[in-house]
Amino acid sequence: MNHKKTNSRAQPRRKSKRHLKIGKAPGTITYLGHREGAVSTIRVLEYNSDNLDVRSPDDVGEIVLQKDAATNSWINVVGISDEKFIENLGKAFRLNPLVLEDIVNTRQRPKIDEYEDYIFAVFKMLYLDDQNKLVGEHIAIVLLEKSVLVFQELEEDVFEGLRDRIKTKTGRVRNNGADYLFFALIDAIIDNYFVVLESLSERIEILEAEVYDRPSPETAHRIQNLKKDVLRIRRWIFPVREIVSRLIDTENMLVKHDTKLFLRDALDHSIEINESLQIYREMSMSLMEMYMSNVSNKMNEVMKVLTIMASIFIPLTFLAGIYGMNFDNMPELHWDYSYYVLLGIMGVLFVVMLLVFKKKRWL
Repeated sequence: MNHKKTNSRAQPRRKSKRHLKIGKAPGTITYLGHREGAVSTIRVLEYNSDNLDVRSPDDVGEIVLQKDAATNSWINVVGISDEKFIENLGKAFRLNPLVLEDIVNTRQRPKIDEYEDYIFAVFKMLYLDDQNKLVGEHIAIVLLEKSVLVFQELEEDVFEGLRDRIKTKTGRVRNNGADYLFFALIDAIIDNYFVVLESLSERIEILEAEVYDRPSPETAHRIQNLKKDVLRIRRWIFPVREIVSRLIDTENMLVKHDTKLFLRDALDHSIEINESLQIYREMSMSLMEMYMSNVSNKMNEVMKVLTIMASIFIPLTFLAGIYGMNFDNMPELHWDYSYYVLLGIMGVLFVVMLLVFKKKRWL
């Protein structure tokens, strides 16, 4: 069987691209991420209660027509590294340059901004890939009167269930406005946080069992990775509660009263998620303490056994040392049974010390 050789040297850290923004005016569109060169693709779902049309327009002009259409539309843009395309699309929809700057900034903290004609929100879409590894994807959503613009980095997302609901005529999305679609997108993102939290819970349970049964240096590395993941997820998820609260309290006419009722449910979920994250954070911090304590206990057990062994052999070594001295005037050395007597004394000492240690429950 062939085994791949692993490079034990630490991998070089990715250089931050924030220096690209230094000195530039606010609102300058500068892509900050690690998925350069992605071609922006567009998919439009235009719908009302009776009809559904799915298409992939080629130019920005065709997309802009959706603003004045009588139907609602979900305009999904995949790939945000094409700065020129994002700039043209933003101008067509009259988006503020600061909004466009945040759309292409994958380091942007989740937030919400309200403008006169639209509402802009940034989230982190979290999901597990085929290898069960955490993927954190930057996603920006713009709510217009009849349309919702969604900007995401990758084709993979958590909206497949929502797309299926839109294809169903009886679905609630088809019978409501763009603001309900805006809520449904946020709700899908929040609901998938629970899947990520379940994965964290499983990792914590596995590490707890490993810490108790067979702690190793590799266990410590996995605990450190878990702590980093929990802190990173918390940083991405924690602001969502504030975003949903602001949407519930907003007086913007784009968000209707009926939609706010559903947003309250999303708020309950975000509160529950934040509480769970706080618990997992504390558990991940305590795991390292448990690991260090367990390793210390196991080391103490080893030291205890070695100490007992040393305590047993110290008097035996003392006797052997006395009769190993080269003195002529040691009469007992000339007795016929002195050797056996000495061995007997050593044996008795050995047994007596074992009994004493056992009585004191040191063994």
